[in-house]
Amino acid sequence: MLLFFTLGLLIHFVFFASIFDIYFTSPLVHGMTPQFTPLPPPARRLVLFVADGLRADTLYELDENGTSRAPFIRNIIMHEGSWGISHTRVPTESRPGHVALIAGFYEDVSAVAKGWKENPVEFDSLFNESKYTWSWGSPDILPMFAKGIDTNGHAHRPSSRDYKDNIKKVDDGVKEIVSMFNHFYGNDGKTTFIFTSDHGMTDWGSHGAGHPSETLTPLVTWGAGINYPQRVSAQQFDDSFLKEWRLENWKRLDVNQGILPVDYLNNTDLFKAESMFTNAVQILEQFKVKMTQKKEVTLPFLFTPFKLLSDSKQFNILRKARSYIKHRKFDEVVSLCKELIHLALKGLSYYHTYDRFFLGINVVIGFVGWISYASLLIIKSHSNLIKGVSKEVKKPSHLLPCSFVAIGILVAFFLLIQACPWTYYVYGLLPVPIWYAVLREFQVVQDLVTSLLTYPLSHFVGYLLVFTLGIEVLVLSFFYRCMLTAGLTAFAVWPFLTRLWTRAKVTSLSWAFFSVLLAVFPLMPVVGRKPDISLVMGAGLLVLLLSLCVVTSLMKRKDSFRKEELLVHLLQVLSTVLSMYVVYSTQSSLLRKQGLPLMNQIISWATLASSLFVPLLSSPAVFQRLFSILLSLMSTYLLLSTGYEAVFPLVLSCLMFVWINIEQETLQQSGVCCKQKLTSIQFSYNTDITQFRQLYLDDIRRAFFLVFFLVTAFFGTGNIASINSFDLASVYCFLTVFSPFMMGALMMWKILIPFVLVMCAFEAVQLTTQLSSKSLFLIVLVISDIMALHFFFLVKDYGSWLDIGTSISHYVIVMSMTIFLVFLNGLAQLLTTKKLRLCGKPKSHFM
Repeated sequence: MLLFFTLGLLIHFVFFASIFDIYFTSPLVHGMTPQFTPLPPPARRLVLFVADGLRADTLYELDENGTSRAPFIRNIIMHEGSWGISHTRVPTESRPGHVALIAGFYEDVSAVAKGWKENPVEFDSLFNESKYTWSWGSPDILPMFAKGIDTNGHAHRPSSRDYKDNIKKVDDGVKEIVSMFNHFYGNDGKTTFIFTSDHGMTDWGSHGAGHPSETLTPLVTWGAGINYPQRVSAQQFDDSFLKEWRLENWKRLDVNQGILPVDYLNNTDLFKAESMFTNAVQILEQFKVKMTQKKEVTLPFLFTPFKLLSDSKQFNILRKARSYIKHRKFDEVVSLCKELIHLALKGLSYYHTYDRFFLGINVVIGFVGWISYASLLIIKSHSNLIKGVSKEVKKPSHLLPCSFVAIGILVAFFLLIQACPWTYYVYGLLPVPIWYAVLREFQVVQDLVTSLLTYPLSHFVGYLLVFTLGIEVLVLSFFYRCMLTAGLTAFAVWPFLTRLWTRAKVTSLSWAFFSVLLAVFPLMPVVGRKPDISLVMGAGLLVLLLSLCVVTSLMKRKDSFRKEELLVHLLQVLSTVLSMYVVYSTQSSLLRKQGLPLMNQIISWATLASSLFVPLLSSPAVFQRLFSILLSLMSTYLLLSTGYEAVFPLVLSCLMFVWINIEQETLQQSGVCCKQKLTSIQFSYNTDITQFRQLYLDDIRRAFFLVFFLVTAFFGTGNIASINSFDLASVYCFLTVFSPFMMGALMMWKILIPFVLVMCAFEAVQLTTQLSSKSLFLIVLVISDIMALHFFFLVKDYGSWLDIGTSISHYVIVMSMTIFLVFLNGLAQLLTTKKLRLCGKPKSHFM
């Protein structure tokens, strides 16, 4: 089994690494012939101002007194130049924004491998193609930054007085530099000025995504070769900005990056047509180089060219454009060149993703083979499904291994003659041994089919549809938390669709009640947005009330409740009370600007430290131990809570207690074992392996429930992005001085607590249903890999860094779910089976 998991780890690493070759390769092209416009340019120099993080509306709008925050730039718009909105592309970050402005291409997604910090591939820009370049600004980005707008936006938000006042400083700086340039060059009229921004900013001070406040940036140009302001009576746009900014009478010229904005140019129609033609030919050159590169490494009979832009189509468009220029049909030239640019960009994308289908197919074949092999291993070694089916031991044939060796040689030769990178060999050859291992188990497949044919077709199709629906709900829950609500609601109905309702009415009603109660949490907003300490206090009171009921109930069972255990529970109740006090007093102290009291800090850290070993002092009986774990972890969770999430572990644990009972009922119903009281069953570290039973069909449901509850534990009160943007108030009971490592560690423990509660409960489920961990992990492996196959197709190579990173994170989470489960299972075993004693006195029962 160790060999299986080692090979599985290696295979999953290959599957993970494949997304970087499939989705995250650099789109940049090198080796093009530079193109030039055959007419003299109107300007001898360009001055580019880039205001970091400046929104279009903040620059153009008037203040409350009806005056502009940037009077110099406003004057340019009305009297000297052209203006509009530049529609930037995601990710709206500084480095890709400046690269788009200076080098003319969007974000290189292969930068994900370098943490988005730098461009991984060298590229040409206006700087190295110019005779001289001077730049001032941020040390990590060469183009000039205007003074501090982005910093003020992050710290004080774009609607703040600091951010808006800073625009006036930028305006004054632009005015001073323009005056200096004009004076230095003797007002020769050969300088072009451009003022713009790399990205905008949201109202809450962030950027990176595609919200209009982040993508709409100002563009103001004036000087040599730029059109003067054009007065108009009316303009048609889909927004109401012109009226808000009181610029409805000055022509607005919006720009989408990538195509020369000829409407800004003040020159002859011939110059505009030639410039547009040069723009189109330069992009066409990239297309040709990309096509040639792909053609050289593809077998001629397998190469499929981009049909929308064939050689003849290119020739016809270029010939027609030249003919239009000759006959002075300049508008037609501009239109034709825009069409050519559009087709060339589509062609570039086509050749950039040319190998994506081939690589994707190889990875999918490997994935399906691995899932098939894991499923066959479950059926062969851990189930009764093929018991009773004839098992003739056949003499091993050499045909199968020889066939797969031949297939491997053919695949390697095919990749070799196409000069493919070494990673292609890994993706192409990996499915060969995997499928060989699958087909070696052909007898198991045959027996499985024979066994399944004895089942009614309607039952088989029904089970398959329910399983597929369950997987889809799990996948969708990563994007829409409300899907967890739908799943939990379905769980609530489940007992009433089976015979459980007739056998255990109270258990079924409890299951339905707590499932519906837990289903409320995913519908609530992400934690941390609006702190509410009263809800934390309410959660603490509920824990105390539950403790009172449980301790009272246990005290009545004199034969099973020792004095020592009563002391442990009272200690945990006291810990809960102290946690409530610390949360309340810390909040009050911080509101009074008095900081975190030292005593509160000591109590918080002591509670956290004791939460992992105090449960080990309690009885190993299932109910008592699980209750003790809940009390200890809830004390810590209260200290890390700021609102409604404090109630979440409590409701989750109540559902887990009912789950243990309901699984006992289902197993008793099927006649596998007799029901035992949870107070009489004890956790044991050295479990007798002979007690484990073979898997039944219902165990797939148990494994699915576990995966669903783990996903609910993760997304129940937030989402994956909330880890990056959690409220610092969550850790204020422990420390208030900023410490990223310590704060991150505390937040991770807060996230892990619901997982630990679920896994401890499942330890009890395994014990009471005699289910082996090994078989459980194999089922979870199959479920998680089927989910991973979904997420493989959902990986994004476009959008904001958060969108791209989140899609990768989803893929990694489900790929590593089994490893994570092994870690959690180890921690849960430690908490449930280990027993510490306060002293070495003889055992005595509490009378």
